[in-house]
Amino acid sequence: MRKKIVAGNWKMNLNQADGQKLTSEIVNMIKDESIQDVTVVLNPPFVHLQGVKKLLEGASNIFLGAQNCSDKASGAYTGEISAAMLASFGVSYVIIGHSERREYFGETNAMLTEKVKLALENGLVPIFCCGEPLEIREEGTHEAYVTNQLTESLFGLSEEDMKKIVIAYEPIWAIGTGKTASSDQAQEMHAAIRAHLASHYGAEIANGISILYGGSCKPDNAQDIFSKPDVDGGLIGGASLKSRDFTDIVTSF
Repeated sequence: MRKKIVAGNWKMNLNQADGQKLTSEIVNMIKDESIQDVTVVLNPPFVHLQGVKKLLEGASNIFLGAQNCSDKASGAYTGEISAAMLASFGVSYVIIGHSERREYFGETNAMLTEKVKLALENGLVPIFCCGEPLEIREEGTHEAYVTNQLTESLFGLSEEDMKKIVIAYEPIWAIGTGKTASSDQAQEMHAAIRAHLASHYGAEIANGISILYGGSCKPDNAQDIFSKPDVDGGLIGGASLKSRDFTDIVTSF
């Protein structure tokens, strides 16, 4: 059975007090509703990591994640955070290759390869993001575009390392554009991603990898999306900033 995972990406939001309040509410709601069979990951900004970690103590299925790590192990890289630093803070997961990092900060597939390697070397689980913008979707070349992202960044990994990867598919064209990706479109792309992984690593490994949906997942559509056979959870943006909405998405399974 693949892991069911719901990861909340806070992005650059919330001050210290609000982050503590949100974390406490989520921890208590998940405990009160006896949610045990879903892995929950909270990915706050770096400055929140220590505070959030303390609030997660004793929560068996809620893990600490980071939103990014450097592609360098250490050195004179002012403002960067290494995978080793994250591991020393008790971080378990790290988002790598988010569409915003690719678009706004020019992260390339080659750079993401190094980030994935360093994350794995330090015992972190990479949540590797892939997805296509609107123009690629309209051209009808979206499957080739996304599978190329996987090939260039991940296909140098060993079979053992590949088993540790979580994939997050982001239909960039459906985020903040007014367009909506249907659950069938999500399933179509998740199935294509899994088939591409199988073509290189075999069906057994591909069928064991959790693939999350990262396209404006909300409480009112999560159950429909999560019901699809190749959708194993969600990478949640805006809804992760509201404890009730986020918990409702977790319980959608």
